[in-house]
Amino acid sequence: MADWKRGLRRVLYPAYEARMMRRLPAEQLPKHVGVMLDGNRRWARAVGRDTAHGHRAGAANIEPLLGWCDEVGIEVVTLWLLSTDNLNRPAAELAPLLGIIEEAVDALVAQRRWRLHPVGALDLLPTSTSERLKAAAEATREVDGMLVNIAVGYGGRREIADAVRSLLHEHAERGTTLEELAGIIDVEHIADHLYTKGQPDPDLVIRTSGEQRLGGFLLWQSAKSEFYFCEAYWPDFRRVDFLRAIRAYAQRERRFGS
Repeated sequence: MADWKRGLRRVLYPAYEARMMRRLPAEQLPKHVGVMLDGNRRWARAVGRDTAHGHRAGAANIEPLLGWCDEVGIEVVTLWLLSTDNLNRPAAELAPLLGIIEEAVDALVAQRRWRLHPVGALDLLPTSTSERLKAAAEATREVDGMLVNIAVGYGGRREIADAVRSLLHEHAERGTTLEELAGIIDVEHIADHLYTKGQPDPDLVIRTSGEQRLGGFLLWQSAKSEFYFCEAYWPDFRRVDFLRAIRAYAQRERRFGS
């Protein structure tokens, strides 16, 4: 992009964003937003850098996003940083990526602005990573701020399987027979054992990079969510892109399947 265009955007976009903020209807804003931080590797290729550089650029955009969420009063954010499928990537890529995630989580802890909650199959992660995530949750447990779910080693199918497994263990300890359980089990029983138990389901799910699919993100919780797909790769996702997603959500008439 030509320098003069960049300069023009720097001048015009703050005013445009401020106008968008003023026009957002407070009563129609989402309370829980899920974000699929997609496109780090493609962004790196586009700028002629290695994959790790793309992941670092993506990690650097997390804190700004959370600040934008705070600005509009969002209460819960779920960030999908690493899927269970991603764990099958070559070790030469996966090890640096896990290190970048650990550093990003530590940086969020240091802010003392948000409560961090890891969601995912932590048992599939290296011990160092799972321990860092657990420590982040403990360190921010008393923080009076937005709840941020950090989805690492996360897969929607795995979450549902884990929820069912947890439910079965719970009732086995109570002495409930399978026949008795089959007679009483309902949707809420499953929901009570999800990684996000006790939280509202996401109102809005944003995916960057132009991909228009869920890929296993919050499969159970997003049954009635609104979706917004953004063409920008995650490292290029800007405040104006976020505000456009929020505006699009506010303009929709939610029918909740009716």
